[in-house]
Amino acid sequence: MSYVDGFLLCVPEGKLPEYVKIAKKASKIWMEHGALEYYECQGDDLEIPGMLSFNKVAKPKTGELVMFSFIIFKSRKHRDQVNKKVMADPRIHEGMDPNNMPFDCKKMAYGGFKAIVEAKAKSA
Repeated sequence: MSYVDGFLLCVPEGKLPEYVKIAKKASKIWMEHGALEYYECQGDDLEIPGMLSFNKVAKPKTGELVMFSFIIFKSRKHRDQVNKKVMADPRIHEGMDPNNMPFDCKKMAYGGFKAIVEAKAKSA
């Protein structure tokens, strides 16, 4: 079964281009080091009646966009190996000042998840 790292964060609309630039760079680095898939997703349909919304969880300020991101790995062991390589890669730190990020790192939620059900479309 796969292993997934998931992230929930808010990005000010005006800083979205900077965030996308960083995310594209990060995606290339994670993929080079063995991640199977990498996604950065901007919230679109977040207020579903009768359910706890991502907006309530993320608590975006006015003008902030909710982002949900995830990286897929073969297993937790594989995730740990890939992430170790990514964090040792100097490119991941270039141009990413932790004190000047395009989002508030203290508000970012992160966790690792083991897949318990997997379903994939059949290739055509």
